[in-house]
Amino acid sequence: MFTGIVEGTGTVRERTETDDGLRLRIGVDGFDDLHHGQSISVSGVCLTVEEHGVDADDGEWFAVFLASETVAKTYLGEVEEGDVVNVERAMPADGRFDGHVVQGHVDTVAEVTGIERVGEDWRFAFAIPEGHGDYLVDKGSVTLDGISLTVAEKREGEFDVAIIPTTYDLTTLSEKSVGDPVHLEVDVIAKYVENMLDGYAADPRAAND
Repeated sequence: MFTGIVEGTGTVRERTETDDGLRLRIGVDGFDDLHHGQSISVSGVCLTVEEHGVDADDGEWFAVFLASETVAKTYLGEVEEGDVVNVERAMPADGRFDGHVVQGHVDTVAEVTGIERVGEDWRFAFAIPEGHGDYLVDKGSVTLDGISLTVAEKREGEFDVAIIPTTYDLTTLSEKSVGDPVHLEVDVIAKYVENMLDGYAADPRAAND
């Protein structure tokens, strides 16, 4: 499980396409506790560390493999060497819980529709992908490229989030332009509520069992 509090960014150093998917080698800084089999969020996508190491020239790095389904459902299949990604290690059991519950299971890809500087902050607008509007509510949680954010405003076909300078500087949002894709993960609690209500609607007697 992740919290959506991005620890920093990494740079794609190598990408290798295979018959089964895509392997990425990502350079990072300050992630000296990486180990084989560890879960790691790469721009909101939960992946597994296959290899890791330190190069004399390039510093720390780790490698992850994206299966064909992951490539098809995310935009990571389109990243190139030199592109920057958000990185977060899984939350330790005894760690402080900031952000909100983030699984790293991307629901869909949304598109940046607007970027506006507001004083020292920023306001980003995103298109609401078809079928996901019910999961987005004003002041509710949403994950974009692995970042835990709050919906500032929802309107027909779009929603906004407010970005403070720290988030803007620490994450890939500073690299985004209108038209760029972002990974969207809706609040899993909303999914559970929907599932329970659907079950109740199908059989109201179940609520009394």
